[in-house]
Amino acid sequence: MHRVKRNSPPVDTTDPAYLESLLQFARELGLDRVGVTDASPLSRARVAIDDRKARGLSDTMGFTYRNPSRSTDPNTSVEGARSIIVAARSYHSEQSEHPGGMVARVARYAQDDHYTPLRQALQEIALRLRADGYRAVVFVDENNVVDREVAYRAGLGWFGKNANILLPGAGSFFSLGSIVTTAVLAPATQPAPDGCGTCRACFDECPTQAIVADGVIDARRCLAWLVQKSGIFPREFRVALGDRLYGCDDCQTSCPPTVRLHSRHHARIAPVAGPGAFVDVIELLNSSNESLLEKFGSWYLAERDPRWLRRNALIILGNIAPVNNSAVNNSVMSPVEQVLRRYLGDIDPMLRLHALWAAVRLGRRDLVESLAVDADESVRDEYSQIDSIPVRTVAS
Repeated sequence: MHRVKRNSPPVDTTDPAYLESLLQFARELGLDRVGVTDASPLSRARVAIDDRKARGLSDTMGFTYRNPSRSTDPNTSVEGARSIIVAARSYHSEQSEHPGGMVARVARYAQDDHYTPLRQALQEIALRLRADGYRAVVFVDENNVVDREVAYRAGLGWFGKNANILLPGAGSFFSLGSIVTTAVLAPATQPAPDGCGTCRACFDECPTQAIVADGVIDARRCLAWLVQKSGIFPREFRVALGDRLYGCDDCQTSCPPTVRLHSRHHARIAPVAGPGAFVDVIELLNSSNESLLEKFGSWYLAERDPRWLRRNALIILGNIAPVNNSAVNNSVMSPVEQVLRRYLGDIDPMLRLHALWAAVRLGRRDLVESLAVDADESVRDEYSQIDSIPVRTVAS
């Protein structure tokens, strides 16, 4: 523990030896890469944010888009800020084989809580800076600072065409966090060189063609955003969702540097255990709100409402459940039919609507006929589109 020194002058942080000791301390704490940039406004990021918003590419995303004046100017969060320390922590782990059955996939970054250990490590560094006489505030997965931009400025990596920061010799499976401080530390002299070249693998493998230009993502098409967004899931992307419950890794798992290099960098700080790589869809749909929030509480859920998880799971059910899953001998209903019937009669019209889509996709149009005259307009509208729902065949 580093205690604040009272009535003593601040330590000279401009001494190169001080910075090297700070970086060594960070490495001892288990951080994989650490860099420094100055705390001047992130003018490049501000231009990009304003452009994305003006073109509608940010959709309804908040986060650093909500208040660009704050997220692109470190001084609004820490008055008198002079430097930003940026750290990357690997979230690579060996992935489990698909267990079979009706399970949904979770993106690698969300399988465990990787932000808590990163935040704890950065807090230790911040305590040292405070002990040496400076303000130091940690920001991890928060909207106060555009972490990818400061990581780029600090020389940690380059912006890939998939808009992720790629670390030289390591790839993109890393969480980022920052410390904004009033200490003056020597910044990186130049950014990391571009390593993408002419490669367009991420463009080609994106399931919804959400990458619309180098480093530019259309959030309206990006599955990683759509699974978090509140409201009705866009019809045109429901099949593309496949079995993804939360997040989408395709633009990373198709990236040659990340695929080739990520296994060299296992997390050196253990994460906080999360839901894992696979989630049972039927179990999720039969769980209470309380148990869902307990299990998936580390994820961003709009309004902290698990109905969005249920919505995603219903689409996934339509994409992966056995086709024509009808009752056996007209007396015993399968778990799939039971859960479909439950949600087709749910009090929430948003869930009825997605259950309707799932039932028709599974060839169970017979279950949804009553919804043609549903009291809710959105459900009736979904029913009116019933002929456009792509029914799965047994082979699919």
